[in-house]
Amino acid sequence: MQIEILDQAIDDIEKASLFYQSQEEKLGKYFLDSIFSDIESLKIYYGMHIKIYGFYRLLAKRFPYAIYYLVKDETIRVYAVLDCRSNPIKIQDRLGKEQCSF
Repeated sequence: MQIEILDQAIDDIEKASLFYQSQEEKLGKYFLDSIFSDIESLKIYYGMHIKIYGFYRLLAKRFPYAIYYLVKDETIRVYAVLDCRSNPIKIQDRLGKEQCSF
């Protein structure tokens, strides 16, 4: 199984990393390590997560973030990495736009 992280998800990860880095030195790097470890775990656990707004949702282990992904043709595509503390309507709107792109 192959993992593809789409550009919009990479942007989500970069923004979150910068936020955590501004809070404390090395916290941004720790965030990146943690999120990429969670994404890597999808090679084993893909498709086992609850579906929300048409996407599988993996909750990150160490930070309040959710990884939204789909599986198609032996590829796991990560569409978004979003803060769980965000307004649910904003999350739904964002994911609705992502569904239109595939």
